[in-house]
Amino acid sequence: MDYFLQLFLSGLTKGSIYALIALGYTMVYGIIQLINFAHGEIYMIGAFTALIVASVLTILGFSGLSILILAGIAAVIYSSAYGYTMEKIAYRPLRNAPRLSPLISAIGMSIFLQNYVLLAQTSDFLPFPALIPEFEFLKPVSHIMSSAELVIILSSAVIMVLLTFFIKFTRMGKAMRATAQDKKMARLVGIDVDKVISLTFIVGSSLAALGGILIASHIGQINFYIGFIAGIKAFTAAVLGGIGSIPGAVLGALILGWTESFATGYVSSDYEDVFAFALLVLILIFRPAGILGKSSAQKV
Repeated sequence: MDYFLQLFLSGLTKGSIYALIALGYTMVYGIIQLINFAHGEIYMIGAFTALIVASVLTILGFSGLSILILAGIAAVIYSSAYGYTMEKIAYRPLRNAPRLSPLISAIGMSIFLQNYVLLAQTSDFLPFPALIPEFEFLKPVSHIMSSAELVIILSSAVIMVLLTFFIKFTRMGKAMRATAQDKKMARLVGIDVDKVISLTFIVGSSLAALGGILIASHIGQINFYIGFIAGIKAFTAAVLGGIGSIPGAVLGALILGWTESFATGYVSSDYEDVFAFALLVLILIFRPAGILGKSSAQKV
């Protein structure tokens, strides 16, 4: 039973991180129908920013949660700036172009950011400090759940609740929903669509950065390629749950996390990715719109 619970919590931890990244994918797609394949690189840049800031703060004498909080704030601000700039440079000029053009631009931006960090840093894995302290009350169950896993799960849950509140009850959240439904009509009623789209990229980039620092602190190492792997998994989760659906992104991420965890625990770690993508294929065969997605007919 302990082993099952350990795998369950491990999958919940993975799913929580995938959800933070998948939300960025699904929010952007829901508003401008673009798959932002460079989103995983924002996650990676957030982790590297946190590492640099954490190193500087350690030298200055900071310690414990103060480093985690300050490094997290810096990572969110820096990654948000990247997300905003990326939308303005790589996607906004192609807003009215054929749908293939922004997709190619997204892939190009992904490759550019990977190589930019590779040249600026190194191709080797770099150690990431364990910024999340061990909690005394978890020591009796440390073989089942670590402090890092608890922080990741709780942080992700709080972030998702706040995001839901923001989308449903704030003025800008309502503007985002209106833009997602009909951009032309949103402009007619006075909504600044460009501002809404930029904000969507900023929010998505912030969530990815938080995921980057949390998982990097848990795993203990990063390199320039972690964004590609995490991005593909998060994209899989978004499609699994229903691309464009925020609850679907969260559900798909959790299902993907548990699938990987139980496959690793009961079969083999070599088949972790096989089971994950096999699940995606099955969903696409039997429910192409995803678990919570809605099928829509398009006139051609």
